[in-house]
Amino acid sequence: MKLRAIALALAALMCLGLGAHAEEAAAQYIENEWNFVENAMDVTGGIPEGAEGVLASVREAGVLRVGTEPYFPPQEFIDPALEGQDRYVGADMELARLVAQRMGVELEIIPMEFTHVLDAVSEGECDLVISALAYTPERASRVTLSKGYNYAEAGAGSGLVIRAADAGAIAGLDDLNGRDVIAQSGSLQEALTAQHVTGYREFRRVGSVEACYDAVARGDMDAAICDIESALAYIEGSPDCGLTVVEDARLVLEPQFDGDRVAAKKGELQLMYFVNGVIDELLESGQYRQWFIEYEEYARKLGM
Repeated sequence: MKLRAIALALAALMCLGLGAHAEEAAAQYIENEWNFVENAMDVTGGIPEGAEGVLASVREAGVLRVGTEPYFPPQEFIDPALEGQDRYVGADMELARLVAQRMGVELEIIPMEFTHVLDAVSEGECDLVISALAYTPERASRVTLSKGYNYAEAGAGSGLVIRAADAGAIAGLDDLNGRDVIAQSGSLQEALTAQHVTGYREFRRVGSVEACYDAVARGDMDAAICDIESALAYIEGSPDCGLTVVEDARLVLEPQFDGDRVAAKKGELQLMYFVNGVIDELLESGQYRQWFIEYEEYARKLGM
C-alpha cells in the first residue's frame, strides 16, 4: 500500500510539472491589448522543433496553404499570361512565398472571395490569409492577426473615390449627405464608413474593390470609400476610367488600425510569431515596400 501511495504521489507531481510546463509554453505566445500579435520568433532555422498546432501541421504536410482574393493590385492579382500558381502575383504573394521559403515548405495559393477569407482560415480551408487585410476589432475577435507590414505613405489612408465630373460637388465627407456610397464588404473601409459617414441615402456593400470603382464610374453610386493608395494606382493605370480621389477627405485611423496584416485561425499564436519573424525581416530591409512599387508598375503594364 505504501508503494502504491508513493507511486500515485509521484504521478501527481509529474502531472503538476507537465501542466506547469504546458502553461509556461503557452505563456510564451501572447496577443497585445488590441488582440493582435506584435512579438516574433527567429525564423532563420525554419519551423522550430517544438512546433504545435497549424505550424506543426504545415511542417508535416510540407505545404503552406494561403488564401487570398487575387483582385487587389498591386498586392494580389492575376497575370493571365502565366499558368498555375505562378499566375498569382503581387507584393502579398511575394510575402506568402517568403513565409513558405522560411518554413522550408511548398506554397499553395488558394483564390477566394474576400468575404470568405476569415471563414476559410477559421474552418481550416487554408493555413493563412494574406490579402491586404486591415485590422479591425471584429476581425481580431475572430482570427489571430499579425503585426502590420504594409503602411500607407503620408497623406494616404482611406478616403473618397468619385467621378471626376463630380469633383466640384463632392469635396468632403459632408457632401455625401443624400448620396449613394459604396465600399467593399468585410473591408476596413466598410467599418470606417459606418463610423465616420452619416447622412448618405444608400450604403451598398460589394465583394471587390473593383466593383466599387465600376459602380461609381457607371454612375450607379456617387462615391466609394477605398484605400487611397490602391485607388490612385488604379486610376493611374486606367486613365480613361473617369475617376478621381477627393484630396481633402480622409478617414483618420487610430495607430492600431494602420498596416495590413496576415490572419490565422484564432489561437494560432505560435504560427503568427513565425509570420511576424518574416515580417520583421521585410520591415528592416524595406523589401515589402520595394515589391509594392514594382508590382504597381507590373499592374499598370497589364492595364489594371
